[in-house]
Amino acid sequence: MRIILSRTDSIGDVVLTLPMVAVLKQAIPGCTVIFLCREYTRPVVELCPGVDEIVCWEPRTSLGDPLISNDRRDAETQRVLFLQKLRADTIVHVFPDRAVCRTAMRAKIPLRIATAGRFFTWLTCNRLLHIPRKNSNLHEAQLNLELLKGLGIRRKYTLDEVVGLMPHPQPLSPGRGVPPLLLKEKGPGVEVTVILHPKSKGSAREWGLGNFSRLIELLPAERYRIVITGTKEEGALITGFLEKHRGRVEDLTGKLTLTELISLIASSDALVAASTGPLHIAAMLGIKTIGLYAPMRPIFPTRWAPLGRNATALVIEKNCHECRKSMDCTCIRSITPETVVSELGAIS
Repeated sequence: MRIILSRTDSIGDVVLTLPMVAVLKQAIPGCTVIFLCREYTRPVVELCPGVDEIVCWEPRTSLGDPLISNDRRDAETQRVLFLQKLRADTIVHVFPDRAVCRTAMRAKIPLRIATAGRFFTWLTCNRLLHIPRKNSNLHEAQLNLELLKGLGIRRKYTLDEVVGLMPHPQPLSPGRGVPPLLLKEKGPGVEVTVILHPKSKGSAREWGLGNFSRLIELLPAERYRIVITGTKEEGALITGFLEKHRGRVEDLTGKLTLTELISLIASSDALVAASTGPLHIAAMLGIKTIGLYAPMRPIFPTRWAPLGRNATALVIEKNCHECRKSMDCTCIRSITPETVVSELGAIS
């Protein structure tokens, strides 16, 4: 049986889809799992040894599939051929994308599973499941697993069980690490490398640069090496912050590919961030992971906490309503840097 898991959105969403791979392998021995993702999230999917094939969906290209001849057929027809050549029996639209759903229908994939919450899934899918997400008390990874009911897999998984289903990535091959010129050598006595990821590309409420500055001040230089990560655009937004801490932090914003970032995370001891893709990667890789959250549905840690044996989600106990219409959230900013330091201090 050949099964496509389709998740063409962002890094954190893809990470929290990967437990589905382990469940499929356990429940359907001998099945082939094909992961349909965006090209930029491919390095994340490559961390999951249970995935048999990775194919990338780029909505504004012809997909670059070598099996498709370079003629004048329209892009949608090429996408149909692209999916047909995968010879899939089933596609699970973990997060339904209108174009992917339509293409899978035109490709005549026999079983097309999706949630019933979108009008276009009623038109394009033939097994619909009612899985309300917005007001659910289940974690995103648990909600993803609910979709496997469409294949007759109806077991409920506790959050601890889901953590056990997360991939255990193999070490990255030589040549895929962080370029050596970007990282300084650890100073004498420095024991812990901590990655701080201050921004979130607008995907989450943020802790604030003031809190990150205070955290840097609280971490003794003789013990902690601090690395700042983020995109090039995020680096441009925090130039004053980076200048303020020049000499104390290593600025890698905009300097790493995703594969290099994964390697950096894997070789570090801890990561501190709001609910972002790097946070979920760190949790999966097993390093100390400290997530900073607002106590607000549906972005609260009950739904989006990092999943890993060394992962922690920090959130204040409060009904957060005032910040709902603003990205400037006083609730998440109320988490003290001292609390984060206490969590980091547990690293042996």
